[in-house]
Amino acid sequence: MKEYTTEFIRNVALVGHGSTGKTMMTEAFLHFSGATTRLGRVEDGTTASDFDDEEIRRKLSLYTSVIPVEHGGVKVNLLDAPGYTDFVGEVISALSVSDGALVLVDSVAGVEVGTEIAWRYCDVFKLPRFVVVNKMDRDNANLAKALATVEEFSETRLIKVQLPWGERAGFKGVIDLIGMKAYAGDGKTAEDVPADMKEAAEEARMELVEAAAEGDDALLEKYFESGELSDEELLSGLKKTILNGDYIPVFVAATGNEKGVAPLLDAIVKLMPSPAEAPAVVAQGKDGDETLTASDAGPLAAYVWKTTADPFVGKQTFFRVYSGTIAGDSRVWNQNKETEERFGSVNIPRGKEQISVKVVHAGDIANVPKLSETATGDTFCDRGHPLTLPVPEYPTALFRVAILPKTQSDAAKISPTLTRLCEEDMTLSWHNEHATGQTILQGMGSQHIDVAIRRAETKLQVGLKTEEPRIPYREGITKKATAMYRHKKQSGGAGQFGEVHLTIEPYPDGDFELSWDVFGGAISNSYEPAIRKGIQNVMKDGAIAGYPMNNVKVSVFDGKEHPVDSKPVAFEIAARNAFKLAVKDAGPVLFEPIMTARITIPDANMGDVMGDLNTRRGRVQGTESERGSTTVIAHVPLAEMLRYTTQLRSITGGRGYFTMEFDHYEIVPSHIAEELIAARQKEEEE
Repeated sequence: MKEYTTEFIRNVALVGHGSTGKTMMTEAFLHFSGATTRLGRVEDGTTASDFDDEEIRRKLSLYTSVIPVEHGGVKVNLLDAPGYTDFVGEVISALSVSDGALVLVDSVAGVEVGTEIAWRYCDVFKLPRFVVVNKMDRDNANLAKALATVEEFSETRLIKVQLPWGERAGFKGVIDLIGMKAYAGDGKTAEDVPADMKEAAEEARMELVEAAAEGDDALLEKYFESGELSDEELLSGLKKTILNGDYIPVFVAATGNEKGVAPLLDAIVKLMPSPAEAPAVVAQGKDGDETLTASDAGPLAAYVWKTTADPFVGKQTFFRVYSGTIAGDSRVWNQNKETEERFGSVNIPRGKEQISVKVVHAGDIANVPKLSETATGDTFCDRGHPLTLPVPEYPTALFRVAILPKTQSDAAKISPTLTRLCEEDMTLSWHNEHATGQTILQGMGSQHIDVAIRRAETKLQVGLKTEEPRIPYREGITKKATAMYRHKKQSGGAGQFGEVHLTIEPYPDGDFELSWDVFGGAISNSYEPAIRKGIQNVMKDGAIAGYPMNNVKVSVFDGKEHPVDSKPVAFEIAARNAFKLAVKDAGPVLFEPIMTARITIPDANMGDVMGDLNTRRGRVQGTESERGSTTVIAHVPLAEMLRYTTQLRSITGGRGYFTMEFDHYEIVPSHIAEELIAARQKEEEE
């Protein structure tokens, strides 16, 4: 592969719902450009994009792969992103380092859930985009119907740049409205527009010319005078309207069967921005913000958007250079980790193939193997010119599972393995839940977690099992109570003796307080640490259902000691039992975490979602409406939200999504608390 400088690079993400043909589109581009000798197939596991074992096994994309395609003297870096909702993190990563996007829409299904999600993130990153209505040769293909679903969804106007030459089984190729030529098959050779389509093509071209003229005042003037624009003027005007976000061009194809390939590649090269034409990026420098344009002469700034671990290849770090250049065999400063990384070879990835290059120019995407410290989200720069590039915002992972080791030898590896998985994937997170003693892994859904667990086994050689996580309940008391306990053990030789009298009461201002109110020296002050330890041990493990206890104030006011037999351990045992007895009389209760959930759903599903929230003990706090969808804000117990991701998808056909965060603790209703306490007692008996 030859070296490409900034103006001859295009970074384009392929996004859309699962099975709209993104992976096969990259195959068609590779085959057309001569990079491969035959077309791979998803079913056979022979595509360049889906090369991971798990992707081949599941027959769907799980990770974003970089596929550079050379066409017309330009290198198009295609980022083939997954379409399944659980892997939205990969979509965000791909879009964050792209300068444009191809949103693929199925000619039969129209806009689907994955399309909506990808579109929303294209809006977040303010990316110019093409709509490609793909699979035009399917049995029930209907361009008008598919486009109507996009028009209904999009706030930006659509403009046709191509018309289909035939439809369904009769789909031959495309009519290009810019050059007014017809292209059969893959589109290598141009023909005249068929007579029966001339009128429709001329009418559609008029609309296209008007849209292009809107992008430039000089063109608009010329158009009003002559009523026509040359092909070059049409292209330059159209490019401006696309980059300004005034219009979204529409293309048609059936790239799985190599129809419409060349015209689409031509359009990417001519209408998508090069990194130099894309908006500047703002990085955080030593003395405030710095605006970076894609230029080899600028200070070095490269963003790490993806890292992968492989037992055979080692760690691979994917980065995009926003400014400056990176050469092989060089030293680069990692600003986030404040450490120097030594680069060996730098490569242009094409799926799993690595093409070694001497230098990576501004705007290009490349990878480097075997870096020790670097993780996703880090910035490479010059040590003398520190810069930090912004990290995109990822959605909070809400699907939780508890992680257990499969064998004893796996137990020690759990922490480093989970840390490594979360370093690779920004939508995974893990923590140790203090209240339940479980290790919790959070992801975007069951498939996402399943893939992560299998990745740990195959790539990191660590066996993990999952189970449903326990809820981090808390124990508390509601009133004041007093109790005493005498611990006496006499069995020949030295005995044990300690007696403790204490009062407990709710303490809303803090977790725990112990006051020493013993008068007249009934117990020596030296036993206070042992008494404190006994009480805190009970609070840590819980007195009624095995959950930590909080917000308790204890007053030790009396007791007895023995001049010979009293020891700290005796007072620790006495304090523990006196505290347990007092809790029984203090109106003990369980508290549960209450979350604030923001659930965004199509208006049509409003009733079903509200009904479902009622069954989950949810209390609606308010709603916000926005163009066809409503966000419901509700307080819901965490116990009722463990598998809500799956449930919400099934109620809304995948269109609903939600975020939630901890809000406060509330008393568990007595009938639920009784079940939890009974379950705990049964556990103890066993």
